[in-house]
Amino acid sequence: MSIAARDWLSAARLRTLPLALSSIIMGGFLAEKFGKFSPTIFGFACLTTILLQVLSNFANDYGDTQNGADLVDRVGPTRAVQSGKISPKQMLGGIVFIGVCSLLSGILLIYISFGGFTQLFWTFLAIGLLCILAAYTYTAGKKPYGYMGLGDISVFIFFGIVGVVCSYFLYSQTFNSQTIWPAISCGALATGVLNINNLRDIDSDRTAGKITIPVRIGRRNTIIYHWALLLVSIGSTLFFINNIGNVKPYYFVSFPLIILNGVQISKSSNPDPYLKTLAITSLAHVSLLGFSII
Repeated sequence: MSIAARDWLSAARLRTLPLALSSIIMGGFLAEKFGKFSPTIFGFACLTTILLQVLSNFANDYGDTQNGADLVDRVGPTRAVQSGKISPKQMLGGIVFIGVCSLLSGILLIYISFGGFTQLFWTFLAIGLLCILAAYTYTAGKKPYGYMGLGDISVFIFFGIVGVVCSYFLYSQTFNSQTIWPAISCGALATGVLNINNLRDIDSDRTAGKITIPVRIGRRNTIIYHWALLLVSIGSTLFFINNIGNVKPYYFVSFPLIILNGVQISKSSNPDPYLKTLAITSLAHVSLLGFSII
C-alpha cells in the first residue's frame, strides 16, 4: 500500500464506522422483527452510511485545520491535513468525490425502496441532502455548527432518530412508534462517543474558540452529562423491551459494558482510548438487542 493510500485510510478514520453502522443495523433488525427486511435495502443503506461517515471525517479533518482546532499539541490521532500528509486542496477534492458517491448511493437506495420517483422518494432525497450538508458543515465552512456546541444534537438526530426510524421506514414505508426507543438508545450512545471526543479536545477546542458542550460546562459536568447519556441509552432500551414482549435476554450483556465506559471516563485523565471502545460497545449493544428481538 502506498503512503498516500495509507494517509487517506487514516483520514477516513475507519474506527468510527462501527458507530455509524449501529443505527442502520438496528433498523435492519427491526425490519426483520416486523417481517419487512430486504437484503438489498440493507446493503445500500450500509454503503450510503459508510460514505456519509467518511465524508464527515474528511470534512472534520479539513475544517478543524482550517479553523485552527487541530493544534500541534492536540491529544488524539494526528490529522492528515494538519500534518501536511494531505493538502487542503486534495482533501477538498476528496470531500467532493465522497459527497457525490454518497449522493448516488443514497439515490439508488431510496429509488429501490420506493420503487421509483414517488413522493416519498423526493422526501427522502431531501433528508439525504440534509445528511450530506450536516456532515460537511459540522466543522467545515464559514459557520460550522460544531463550533457552536450543536454537534451533540446533530449526532443524536442523525445517528439515532434518522438512522433507526428512517432506515426502518425504507423497508416498511410505514412509521412504527416502537422504533423510537431503540433510536433514542443508539442516539445517546453515539452522542456519548462525540462527548468523549470533545472531552479529549477540551483544551485545544477552547483555545481555537470551538465552543463544544465540554468547553461550555467544564470537565466535571461533562462527566455527569456522559453518565446521563449512558443511562438514557439503557433506560430507553428497557422501555422498548418492556413494550415489545417476547424478547430473549441477550441485550442485558451490553449493559455492564456501557456502565464500564462511564467508570473509565470518570477515572481517566485522557479519555481517548475509550472513544473506540464505546463505539464498539454501541455496535455490540445493537447486535445483542437485535438478536434478542428476532
